[in-house]
Formats: sequence, C-alpha cells, structure tokens
Amino acid sequence: MNTAPALARPVFDHLHRLTDGRGLFEHAQYGNPRPEHGYCLDDVARALVVICREPHPSQALQALGRHYLDFTLSAIEADGSCHNRMSVDGSWSDDPAVEDWWGRALWGLGVAAAHAGTQAMCARALLGFRMAARARSPHPRAMAFAALGAGELLTNRGGDELSARRLLGDAVLAIGPSGVDPAWPWPQPRLTYGNGSIVEALLLAGSALPNAETQDRGLQLLEFLLEIETRDGHLSVTPVGGRGPDDTSPGFDQQPIEVAAIADACARAYELTDDRRWLRGVRMAWSWFTGDNDSATPMFDPDTGAGFDGLLRDGRNLNQGAESTLALLSTAQHAQRLALLR
Repeated sequence: MNTAPALARPVFDHLHRLTDGRGLFEHAQYGNPRPEHGYCLDDVARALVVICREPHPSQALQALGRHYLDFTLSAIEADGSCHNRMSVDGSWSDDPAVEDWWGRALWGLGVAAAHAGTQAMCARALLGFRMAARARSPHPRAMAFAALGAGELLTNRGGDELSARRLLGDAVLAIGPSGVDPAWPWPQPRLTYGNGSIVEALLLAGSALPNAETQDRGLQLLEFLLEIETRDGHLSVTPVGGRGPDDTSPGFDQQPIEVAAIADACARAYELTDDRRWLRGVRMAWSWFTGDNDSATPMFDPDTGAGFDGLLRDGRNLNQGAESTLALLSTAQHAQRLALLR
C-alpha cells in the first residue's frame, strides 16, 4: 500500500540544507547536518549524477552542480586515484585509493561530461574523467560504478572516447562470469551491495561497446535480481548483511541506495529495449519509498525531499543523510521521467 503522498517532482530542499561552501555533509541527525563527520566523495559524486540528470535545473541547482564538480575534481590525484574523506576544515583525512569512491567519481564525471548544463562544465568533467580513468580498481563494484560513467559518456558523446571504451571492457572482466548454478546466476556467491549497479554496468557495456551477449547477460541478471528481491508484490531488497541462496526474506535494515540502484538498472533496461516490463521495476522502486515495503513505512519527507536512512523491521531510521536523500531523488527522477507518477 502507498501511505505517503506522491512526490510530483524531486524536491531539493534537504539537499541544499546538507550542502555548505565546501561540500555535501555525509550524515544528519534527523534532518540536521552533522558537520563533525565531514564530507565524502562517495556522496558528492552521487549528487553530481542527480543534478546533471535534472532536465530543467534551476540556477540554484546549477550552482550545486558546479560545486559538486569542483569537489570531485579536487579529489583526483595525478595517477587517477581519489581521496574520499574531507574534514570540515577542508583538509583530506585519508590517503588516495581506488575503492568505491573512485568508481563513483568516474560515474559522476561521465554523467557530467555528457549532461552538464554548460559546455565549460562538460569539458572540465571530461578532463577529470580522463585523469581518473588512468587508474583501475581490483574491486568489481568499484569497476561497475566507473563503468556507469564510461557508458554514459560513450552513449551520449559518441563512441570515440578511448579511455571510456577501455574502462568499460575492463569493468566487464572485473565483474566476472555468471555463476554456473542456473538457480543462482549471480557472479558472486552472495548479493551484497550495489547489486543493481552491477547489472546496469553490464547493460551499458553491452550497448555502448557494443556487445549483444553482455547486454543479454545484464537483462538476465536483472530478471534474477527482481525475482529474488520481490516479496508479496513489493521490493524487499538485500539488507546490510547481504543475501545468499539459502537466506530467507525479509531482511533488515534495507538501504535506500539499493532501491535506487534497481530503479537505475530497470530504467536503463527499458531505455535499451523499449520493453515495458522493466517499468514495473521502476514503479516498485518508487512505491518502496512511498510505503509499499516490508514495514509499510514511507521512506521520505515529501515536503523537503529528504530520504530516511534505512528500513527497519518496526519502522525506519529517522536520520536523513546524504546517501539516502540522493537515492530518493534519483528514484523520483526516474519515476517522473517515465511518467509513472500520476
């Protein structure tokens, strides 16, 4: 059941509240930012994706996009590795690496290079993408996140960006082959996190390289993912502890970012195939936020556009951090774009 009013359009008030002159605060206590925890590239890169996806951004949103791009570019080292954590005083508090945040930086930069509101932003994002794409990560999910930026770049700016093509090919290899058990075709023994992003990376690689076999594999894995993460007609996504072949659902706590990744993958599948069955996945993702979930609990504030930090067995985590807010906004964008909010 839907227990919250539909969000007619993404509302960015809370995202503005979480953003200051340096970056995007990672954590919030209820609706209040927690500056003591600083900023992270993971969230800023996700925010860059959301802003650049917005079809008619206001001047205020365009300013946020420039701000997030500046932060992302500042995190990149000459060898392509990236810092993730910045303290509130503006100093990096970690060593550069090629973990998930490196992949998300490439995701954000690829989307910005393809869709940013000005040619200057597109050009700066492309230069940053090329710099970060010098590196490679040993981690499949980091490579999958990077592939999302590479695929978006190739799809929307032509297929001649060599750094993106090479990165996409390497990401497919890093994700690895499907499992040999027909009942568990997932490339790892357990579902963990970012599962929808693994699927979307294969879909984009198959389309952009192009490679029909890779795209078909992505569609098959998406079908598997939707089947295993649907319960009683609604999404019941993999919880923080993961999910294996013998685990029963529902599991808690469920993270909004998992729902957003499913919406991303289903929207991409529909875009590539024009098969309306994938719209159901976007519809279920949006309905999860409005309360059609395992706890029958709305997962966002429709007045501010804030997302709540996790679905619990008996309700929700009332904190409204950046990751969950961006997951809500991203899913709302897909639902709105595909005309599913009526």
